[in-house]
Order: sequence, then C-alpha cells, then structure tokens
Amino acid sequence: MIQTLAFYLFATIVVASAALTITSRNPVHSVLWLILAFFNAAGLMVLCGAEFIAMLLVIVYVGAVAVLFLFVVMMLDIDFTELRAGFVRYLPAGLALAVLLAVELIVGTYAWTTGRIDMAKRIAPTDVVMPNIEAIGQLLYSRYLYVFEGVGLVLLVAMIGAIVLTQRKRADAKAQNINRQINRRAKDAIRNVNQPIGQGVEL
Repeated sequence: MIQTLAFYLFATIVVASAALTITSRNPVHSVLWLILAFFNAAGLMVLCGAEFIAMLLVIVYVGAVAVLFLFVVMMLDIDFTELRAGFVRYLPAGLALAVLLAVELIVGTYAWTTGRIDMAKRIAPTDVVMPNIEAIGQLLYSRYLYVFEGVGLVLLVAMIGAIVLTQRKRADAKAQNINRQINRRAKDAIRNVNQPIGQGVEL
C-alpha cells in the first residue's frame, strides 16, 4: 500500500512539474520545475529497483545539467520576448513531434504487455540477487571496458573542441610567451648604470 501511494505521489508530481516546466513564462522557474521533476523521477526509479539510474538523475541531471541551465539562463542576456515570438511558427512541428513521441510510447507499452522480455535471454544476463550498481559496474569494466574508455575519449575531445572554438584572441590582452622567457639572457634583463650623485634615474 505504501509503495502504491508513493508511486502515485511521485508520478503526479512528475507530470505536474513537467507541465509547469513548459508552461512557465519565467525561464528560471522552468528550470526549478525541471529540477523537481528530476527528483521525483529519481524516486520512481528507486521504486522500480533501479537505484543507479536514480543516482544518475540526482547527481548528473540535477547536480550538473539543471544547475548549468540555471546559470546560463541567469547570466546570459537573452531576449525571451523575441524567442517567444516564433512559438506560433514552430507550433505545427512541435505538435507533430509530440504525436510521434506519444505513438512511440503506445507502441512500446503494447509490445511490453503482449510479449514480456525473458530476463534469462538478455544480451548481458545478471544474477537476480546482485545489486543493480554492482551488476552495471561489472559489465562496464569487463565486457564493455573498451566502449566505456572510448566514450571517455569522445567526451575529452568534445571538451577540448569546445574550449578551442570558444577561445578568442584579444588585442588588448597581454599573453605570456614561455619560449621568450626561457631564452632570455641575464644581460638582456639587467642594465648596469653608473648613476651620478644627485641625479634621477632614467627608465
């Protein structure tokens, strides 16, 4: 009974917060409603026994992605009135995409109810008593180790590419020349002057 009540509570809050995310006029409020949806979706994942996905929702999506959205919305000077002006123009495409997603959900639900997946015939079968996080860890670092490392390299290349693309050279900024500093000799940096008494120093 408690699990049923918790499920309906989390599901109701997820649907309500998702609706408020796309209907709020203030973008900051939209991000906050999105964070609430992520938290309750994590609660649903815990009820399903997928604690690893719940942890990802809280740590990655709430702790990184949603907070990044919030910082971008608050720091950038975006004209949201101009962005809302094109809402009517893209409304048919958005409705078509929504209908497509709804059809996919209906087809997926029908396929699941008509013929359930045999857990013993999965590509990577795991023990029933093994925790979810332990099973994922064993698969990632054994069977899918090279794929996991490849994903890390792809993310590294994407990060370096983003830094290179956003880097801009400024004419008024002084850049440090390491090669010039290393090759500089002492006589180029020091000047010995026999300064007469009572006269100022010329720089």
